[in-house]
Amino acid sequence: MNLNKNCTGFESPSELDRRQWLSRFGMGMGTTALAHLLQSESWGNTDSKRKLHHPAKAKRVIFLFQSGGPSQLDLFDYKSQLIKDNGKELPESIRKGQRLTGMSGNQSSLPLVGTPFQFSKVGQSGQQISEILPHLAQQADDLCIIKSLHTEAINHGPAVTHMQTGSQFPGRPSMGSWLNYGLGSENENMPSFVVMVTKNKGGQPLVSRLWGAGFLASRFQGVRFRADRDPVLYLNNPAGVSTKSRREMLNSLRSLHQHQLANSFDPAIEDRIAQYELAFRMQTSIPQTTNFSDEPEHVLKDYGPDVEKPGSFAANCLLARRLAERGVRFIQLYHPGWDQHGGLPGGIRGQCKETDQPSAALLKDLKQRGLLDDTLVIWGGEFGRTNYCQGKLGANFGRDHHPRCFSIWMAGGGVKPGLSYGQTDAYGYNVTDRGVHVHDLHATILHLLGIDHERLTYKHQGRWYRLTDVHGNVVKPVLA
Repeated sequence: MNLNKNCTGFESPSELDRRQWLSRFGMGMGTTALAHLLQSESWGNTDSKRKLHHPAKAKRVIFLFQSGGPSQLDLFDYKSQLIKDNGKELPESIRKGQRLTGMSGNQSSLPLVGTPFQFSKVGQSGQQISEILPHLAQQADDLCIIKSLHTEAINHGPAVTHMQTGSQFPGRPSMGSWLNYGLGSENENMPSFVVMVTKNKGGQPLVSRLWGAGFLASRFQGVRFRADRDPVLYLNNPAGVSTKSRREMLNSLRSLHQHQLANSFDPAIEDRIAQYELAFRMQTSIPQTTNFSDEPEHVLKDYGPDVEKPGSFAANCLLARRLAERGVRFIQLYHPGWDQHGGLPGGIRGQCKETDQPSAALLKDLKQRGLLDDTLVIWGGEFGRTNYCQGKLGANFGRDHHPRCFSIWMAGGGVKPGLSYGQTDAYGYNVTDRGVHVHDLHATILHLLGIDHERLTYKHQGRWYRLTDVHGNVVKPVLA
């Protein structure tokens, strides 16, 4: 399975073994060589220094993660039979004894509830999209909608962790960290992996381990951008410290670190050097990237009125495009608030109002700039919602968690546009055709980036790990 038994899964011989040899046996020569290695193998790696497993269709990923579990039945997976049988009991022939969450598993009745929203066939592809996504409907012919995604996780914590890291258990590297580790960055002045969370949104907590590096080196973790005067914490110099003083301090610190590395190899020291140097370069690049003053008025208008609010989903979508232009490899946006156990009709309308126009504008913007062809955009959550009502059926109904089938969409980056892939049953409860597991999705994403998911590996505590663990198949029919 592991065709390249080394620390990166790409190169041979092992980089760690080479550095250890230099530091332990090279004496003064080793110190000089090591300094050069540290300079060339920092966060400034370009993919020209990495050997891909096959030609890549995508160079970067923008993942618009909708935390909480959007209802596929009210957005993308239209079910006329479910609407017709609204209020009837969920048939046992459909449920088949499958487990429910503790929030609805003890209900005496599980009444079916169809969507209250109208669906229309849009675009030349005839994709069926809900009326509460009018802007995205205009981009239907660019979308590849997968309606048969499924997972084992039934609660938010394990499900989000599974989608982000390939495991339900904490401690594994995130998808962005795997890509940072495997491919490096296209811009030495920017981090390869950036994270943004919509400001002032409630919902399930989003913890930093979701974009952490796990057992990989810490320099591969995501860098979070915040909607503050200082987008990256502790990046700017303290009052009274000039750029010249900062540079002199870093030079001295680097010299001490290299002296220590020459005597005893410690990967954490190398990581620290790389992070200090990147932070210094980012002091100039980050303010330029986060300043929208050079954006034309028509572009700002496309993203909607919220683009003027720092930290909004709209502002983060525009910033994602600016980061993509600057060579950031993996851009992760989190938008919480989709956990609608009650009040779904009003709640999901509000969520769509916040996300629909910016998501569509991002696709349009990337396409106009020639970036969509090699940028893979992904939209989706950790699981879907039930076809039955949680609690009492009424106009203000809610839906429980549902891991057995849910929908996501992808666009650009080598996927087939205008495609609807996979099917669920007439009630939207089970996958009936062409199921796609979370591991399959991850394998497909890596494939589009030129990576064989079985060969991007890392040895930890005596075992070789990968994003897809021991699972996953590339979903070839969605490839363009």
